[in-house]
Amino acid sequence: MIRLLVFGFFLLLSVSCQSQQASSVSSKTSVQTGADQIGTFYKSLLGKRVALVVNHTSLIGKTHLADSLKSLGVNIVKIFGPEHGFRGNAADGEHVNDSVDVKTGIVLVSLYGKNRKPTSQQLDNVDVVIFDIQDVGTRFYTYISTMHYVMEACAESGKKVMILDRPNPNDFVDGPMNEKPFQSFVAMHPIPIAHGLTVGELAQMINGEGWLTNKLKCDVEIIKLKNWKHGQAYELPVGPSPNLPNNQAIRLYPSICLFEGTIISVARGTAFPFQAIGNPELKGFTFTFTPVTIKGVAVKPPHENKLCYGIDLRFETTPRKISLSYLLMMYQAYPDKEKFFNSYFDVLAATPKLKQQILQGMTEDQIRESWKSDLAVYQNMRKKYLLYP
Repeated sequence: MIRLLVFGFFLLLSVSCQSQQASSVSSKTSVQTGADQIGTFYKSLLGKRVALVVNHTSLIGKTHLADSLKSLGVNIVKIFGPEHGFRGNAADGEHVNDSVDVKTGIVLVSLYGKNRKPTSQQLDNVDVVIFDIQDVGTRFYTYISTMHYVMEACAESGKKVMILDRPNPNDFVDGPMNEKPFQSFVAMHPIPIAHGLTVGELAQMINGEGWLTNKLKCDVEIIKLKNWKHGQAYELPVGPSPNLPNNQAIRLYPSICLFEGTIISVARGTAFPFQAIGNPELKGFTFTFTPVTIKGVAVKPPHENKLCYGIDLRFETTPRKISLSYLLMMYQAYPDKEKFFNSYFDVLAATPKLKQQILQGMTEDQIRESWKSDLAVYQNMRKKYLLYP
């Protein structure tokens, strides 16, 4: 009787999820994420102590993965939350504390607070860790750094990681490579800015190339995507973080994020973050915006309460490449060039070369030419780990 009830519930859940997906943006195709295939893996979790690494993007239709698994009898002992928190409502860089989820009563452990890597104690009562977070395909988006640390901690503790794969909305390879001295939480791996991988493929690369401490290997199971392949467009049904609220911001992000290392605002603290650029000194531009503090989205954004002049990018066509045109334009337009860059620029670029090339007056074509040999080597390595060629 219990089995029939569970089966009946799951059937209703499946039908409901499919119906919900039919109304979502991503459902314009028949793409199935790893999470969508819950019926293929939830039984393997029964009787085990499960931890989740999830946030607000960890959805099956409109239902959160944690709620779905809990309803199916899976024993979720804790939830690890990345930057922006479990519910995705913490601002960029905001410290997130441990807590308890009000809805489920499950312990929440922040991986963007006291520690960014799960401790052995935090994994003591865990048998398997599930990672299900929507990435945007760029090296400096920190969810993949969290995945790295989770894999490393699980490899050290002998725990299994199950990755529920999701498409890459910026599915191309471009940009300068990460140089080792510049390794940081926004540049964990020797990959270009746009790495052209899903999180599942990147996990395979991390294991295969020996990038975990002491070249450890993590026991990883990947629940692969269905009906998606590289080069196929994919629009996200929900913004992956507070300052990437829509697909235009997501597509601009690989190029626009470099401005975070400059004096130029990316419109944090407005209704269109990462969809405009500007500065109070650029009075030759006609488009204006004024950044303000927005709780959970932007806390004391650059040039807060100051009128910024710049460019509106909300309706710009976004090419499948890293565009340097805006960066070079703003550098040329800014009156005090010695103040244009800050120390964070080299951290984001993960190399000092890009700033040097801009200072030297190189064109975009010349800069892009300097990436070619490194990108060719990376592309060859990448082929070994593709799940959706």
